[in-house]
Amino acid sequence: MRGSRGAIVVAVVLALAGGTIWYLNSREAGPGTAEHHAGHAAAGAHEHALSGGSAAADREIRPVLNATPAPDPAPEGMVWIPGGTFFMGCPDCGLPDAEPVHAVRVDGFWMDEAPVSNAQFARFVHATQYVTVAERPLNPRDFPGVPAAALVPGSVVFVAPPAVRSLENPGQWWQYVSGASWRHPEGSGSTTDGREGHPVVHVAWEDAVAYLTWAGKRLPTEAEYEFAARGGLDRNRYSWGDDLRPGGTPAANIWQGTFPVSNSAEDGFRGTSPVAAFPANGFGLYDMGGNVWQWCADWYRADAYRSGPAALRDNPQGPSDSFDPQEPGVPKRVQRGGSFLCSDAYCTRYLVGSRGKGAVDTGSSNVGFRGVLRP
Repeated sequence: MRGSRGAIVVAVVLALAGGTIWYLNSREAGPGTAEHHAGHAAAGAHEHALSGGSAAADREIRPVLNATPAPDPAPEGMVWIPGGTFFMGCPDCGLPDAEPVHAVRVDGFWMDEAPVSNAQFARFVHATQYVTVAERPLNPRDFPGVPAAALVPGSVVFVAPPAVRSLENPGQWWQYVSGASWRHPEGSGSTTDGREGHPVVHVAWEDAVAYLTWAGKRLPTEAEYEFAARGGLDRNRYSWGDDLRPGGTPAANIWQGTFPVSNSAEDGFRGTSPVAAFPANGFGLYDMGGNVWQWCADWYRADAYRSGPAALRDNPQGPSDSFDPQEPGVPKRVQRGGSFLCSDAYCTRYLVGSRGKGAVDTGSSNVGFRGVLRP
């Protein structure tokens, strides 16, 4: 959706500083707004019970893990997810778009064991000469009033500020950086050398779809992603269980310290980490929470769970269109899993039942993807 890139810019400060354009409210409408951190105080009240508002019929449904054996042979780098019935959503997390909890059934599928890496994406680009959205020229018609000199290819990069006035303005730590792309994660001059095993970032939704089409796969539905992320557990808080730090050890690449000013990197990483740096969940999947947000196939609607059927939902494909009341004119797709920028005080969306969102034509330094395949 190259022609719609201008629609994601809600407010652009027309001032250049070192070749950087500041975006006040364009990129982090999903992974880091007030909506994302407002529910943290309630997250600790998580209970293994259905959220209020679920249909009475749901209360008669029990979680089921299918016993269907994995088909042979296994595609390279993929894990069999047997499917089954589970409760989808995040009860008592203070996140309205993740409620009510509802019963969902999904069929079995193969899923990439980890997010697509820089090395894998490089092979795709070499084979196809594909050019990502972040590397393409910007159309001046999409950015009325913006000086031509500012309309340079680039992407949105997290840059820790020395201080913040409040957490209500993500423009304090997000910068549109000229030259930033999957090849140059921090902008011109940066490379992925030494990060070949890290997840590829700065990929827009269509970039992810292009890679997966080439690989003979597709993006997961939101329901498939959450079922897989739960790792066979019932209404667990995280993809690895209910303890954020099992045994006192970080279980995922998330933010430690005071966001967004100081990251203590207790988990060993201030940015992305190798895709298998932390233990896999119960299905053998890496990075289903933390490290990078991951695109899903579904359109994002804040009311998706409230407007669907009350009874058991069978392989749901998501809504037919997108609507985010925070940015009504911006089409968005679901993102899942949180990222290395999520903390226990801001953006707690590494909670396995929580939801993220992203403008379809925009990537950033903390968004990647993985693929699935139905037998």
